[in-house]
Amino acid sequence: MSESSPGINRREFVGAAAGIMFIRPELVRGSKANSAIQLGLIGCGGRGTSVATGFATHTNTRVVALADLFAGQLDAARKHFDDLAAKKGQAAIDPKLVFRGPKAYQELVSSKMVDVVQISTINYFHVEHLEAAVAAGKHVYCEKPVGVDVAACKRVMRIGEKAAKSKLSLEVGFQIRSAPPFVELVRRIHGNALGKIACASAHYHATAIEYPPRANMSPAEVRLRNWYWDRVLSGDIIVDQNIHVIDTCNWILQNHPVKVSAAHARRVRTDSGDCSDHFSVIFHYPDDVHVTFDSVQFGSKLWDVNERFFGTKGVSESPYSGPLRIVGDEPWEWKQPAAEAGGQKQEFSVTGDFTDNLGQADEMKQKGFIESIVSRKYHNQAQTGAESALSAILARTAAYSGREMTWDDLLKSDQTYDAGINLDKLS
Repeated sequence: MSESSPGINRREFVGAAAGIMFIRPELVRGSKANSAIQLGLIGCGGRGTSVATGFATHTNTRVVALADLFAGQLDAARKHFDDLAAKKGQAAIDPKLVFRGPKAYQELVSSKMVDVVQISTINYFHVEHLEAAVAAGKHVYCEKPVGVDVAACKRVMRIGEKAAKSKLSLEVGFQIRSAPPFVELVRRIHGNALGKIACASAHYHATAIEYPPRANMSPAEVRLRNWYWDRVLSGDIIVDQNIHVIDTCNWILQNHPVKVSAAHARRVRTDSGDCSDHFSVIFHYPDDVHVTFDSVQFGSKLWDVNERFFGTKGVSESPYSGPLRIVGDEPWEWKQPAAEAGGQKQEFSVTGDFTDNLGQADEMKQKGFIESIVSRKYHNQAQTGAESALSAILARTAAYSGREMTWDDLLKSDQTYDAGINLDKLS
């Protein structure tokens, strides 16, 4: 969804060279013409640093402020972005804009030097940080999921309403929706290339997420640093990682599931956390369209993600890596331009850069977000982000309870997770 405002055209803000966007001065803090949008990063881990680097590389954006719970991550990110700035002949980050600790996010969003806030923190804290950023009048790029429980997702919807009224862009990090191969595939599906869709089969088969040993740390700090292993902090693998596939299914079917039956278990994982090692799910979408989905997250042998939609005219396949295509009456296959294919890696990264069919996903997502701010055609993805999170939570709730769950029943609940961590007591 977007909210448009008049008063600017493409020639006023889009530069021709290297995707640089030249910004009318009154749009950003009243600063001088051609100045960069200034970004503050909350959450300086691998994914956060990677995405912020993309903003600084692919758009006319500068990383000017950092916030994190932990000094080590903060120091590493500061060095990284100072080195990046030096290569561009820009100033280093002002030490006064480097914030550490439980209240760091509040200090960052309060800074008048920050135009855009990127939220790349632990999933559990997304809604809290999102609310603070919007309340401070900042445009926000928030990583998925927007929430790990029902209460958080409802709260995000309310935050989205406030962002719309305040004419702020609120973007959620479902970068697959910006990947050119997926965009074209979904355009064709919505144009009836598959005919009437009967069902789909999808999977997210991932390898384990590993952490180094944690010595001389409190249990709370270990949980926070190893948060991918923690059900409450991550939302479990179906809400944290598998949500990308669920969001893609929602996108293709232009709806959310109405009910779900599911199972899960933790049979073979040996880490110290409590997340599941697999889920098996049947999503029931409107018009009696069924999507079977299964996921795993353990071991080191295979990483494979795909959705297959079956219709009266053909079948679509949308893997992260490999032929992305439609087989049937209107056959089509994505052909990556040779110039783009040359430097592609052949592996996936849990928290960093994606490759193959997602090779341009982050870049296009970042460009679209910044352009929405400069053009005043503001993005507001709070509702979509909440719906996809709730779809994953619906499957998780059905799996945990061992019974079928409906969308309506889920929305009637006030499911709330409590991490039970006092951040003020962290050393």
